[in-house]
Amino acid sequence: MAETPTPAAEAQAPNSAATDGLGAPAAPRRSADRVVEVLKAHGVKWVFGVPGAKIDPVYDALVDDGPELIVCRHEQNAAFMAAAVGRLSGEPGVVLVTSGPGTSNLATGLLTATTEGDPMVAICGAVSRADRLKRTHQSMDAVGMLSAVTKSAGEVSVADNVPEAIANAFRRATQEPKGAAAVVLPYDVLVDTTTVSMTGPHWVPRLGAAPAESVTRAAELLKNATFPVILAGARAGSDRATAALHRLLGVADLPVVETFQAAGVLSHELEEHYLGRVGLFRNQPGDILLHKADLILAIGYDFVEYEPSKWNKDHQRRIIHLDELSADLDDYYRPTVELRGDVAETIDALARQIDGLELSAATSTVVATERARLAEADEPHWNDDESEGVHPAALTLAMRKLLPDDTTVLCDVGSHYIYMARHFRTYHPRTLLFSNGQQTLGVALPWAIAATLVRPGTPVVSVSGDGGFLYSAMELETAVRLGSTFTHVIFNDGTYDMVAFQQQGKYGRTSGVQLGDYDAVQYAESFGAHGYRVTHLDDFAGVLKQAMAEPGPSIIDVRVDYRNNRDELMADLESDVLQ
Repeated sequence: MAETPTPAAEAQAPNSAATDGLGAPAAPRRSADRVVEVLKAHGVKWVFGVPGAKIDPVYDALVDDGPELIVCRHEQNAAFMAAAVGRLSGEPGVVLVTSGPGTSNLATGLLTATTEGDPMVAICGAVSRADRLKRTHQSMDAVGMLSAVTKSAGEVSVADNVPEAIANAFRRATQEPKGAAAVVLPYDVLVDTTTVSMTGPHWVPRLGAAPAESVTRAAELLKNATFPVILAGARAGSDRATAALHRLLGVADLPVVETFQAAGVLSHELEEHYLGRVGLFRNQPGDILLHKADLILAIGYDFVEYEPSKWNKDHQRRIIHLDELSADLDDYYRPTVELRGDVAETIDALARQIDGLELSAATSTVVATERARLAEADEPHWNDDESEGVHPAALTLAMRKLLPDDTTVLCDVGSHYIYMARHFRTYHPRTLLFSNGQQTLGVALPWAIAATLVRPGTPVVSVSGDGGFLYSAMELETAVRLGSTFTHVIFNDGTYDMVAFQQQGKYGRTSGVQLGDYDAVQYAESFGAHGYRVTHLDDFAGVLKQAMAEPGPSIIDVRVDYRNNRDELMADLESDVLQ
């Protein structure tokens, strides 16, 4: 799946401040117009948001020029869409909202983007400067609130500073660790004029490879290791990093365990290197492999994906940290060598020094055993009783079989996402998306809308539970209005089951997890979307085929049987080994 070139890789444009980019002084324009000018300079294609009085000068400017405006039904979902553009394309998505609740409604979306490394820029209106400290309509400490959920947040008090503030927000959003950057613009600043213009982007320069001596030391550790394993994290998922990883695996026989957010970094051709995913509940074949390893090559790995105390519980593994960021030290994560530099270039430098590396016969036997265990987990082992619904693993494997490789699959949070992470194999980076940092409910449907924009003409499928669906289901109206074509599959059991089975394990009972029933088919149809209900797995293939062939959004409501979730999802796997 092609990725838009990373902004940091682009050539540096000349500084165009206070000029029109050709050396002549720029004519005075509203700073609201300058906002749009900067967005265009950075190649922004879409702006997501909800309008309001304190930001309407920018909305007015978008009428005449600039990116496509996509009006959403809730600011939180607008933030989810912008963040998905960032994750899918590598370039920041943009959200544009008004003051007060318009800004505060962004909090969950911004927090999710910042935690999970999705570049996005939030542009927020505010009351005029004269009212800034008064108890007036929609006055609030926006910067204080936004600072808690973004990489950076600042309020602009002078019109001349607006273009540079927006440009710097793009730089901060794309600098590792990527995330959300916010700019607060008071109304009177937006309507004031300025001659300052920035018509060329100034992306953060790309790093080179890690120092040669560190690469050499890491290569020696790998060559001398008894059981080396690669742990591929989220920052291994760019096209450049993934291609470099493929080149490394072409010359070195190393097993790879993916985190949830690194899903798809291994291609069909490298299937024999794949040992599954880890990210929740320490009971997967990948967990056993990490436990038995004596050396972990962690590539682009972030603690938030799967804390090191889960896979280095006994402190017995040496660690090579390969990333653009220096390591965060932890009692369970103390790298022997840090390879800090451009991920792709550093992988290539390392590959040149470990060309021909092979695992020992004993290690290869263990890897083969866990590969077989991984394949066995995908074999039907459940009964055919569908009186309570379809088995969730069976439904997941059916989707995996039916969907083409170029499908972008967006996964919400709930019991279904564990089944998807364990059983849904994908072969291209960023074609299976999870919220595994904040585990945020409601992301799937807004992400799907964004995916139809970023990857037009390719299949898009989103998946949620019945609880998570209603967190953002109002955006079906947005999808219908845009003509977005995607299929959304609901794993419906009428509860917050992921909470329920963990409560059952802790307390022997549940609390606050039962939900009311609703008619998802009629709900979808009331917006002009397509709606289907499935109660037997045999019917699913035909319904999915029909849904994916028709224009516009389609909802497939599938009754699932989660009765065995506690045993199946939290079961011990070689518990004696993983002590």
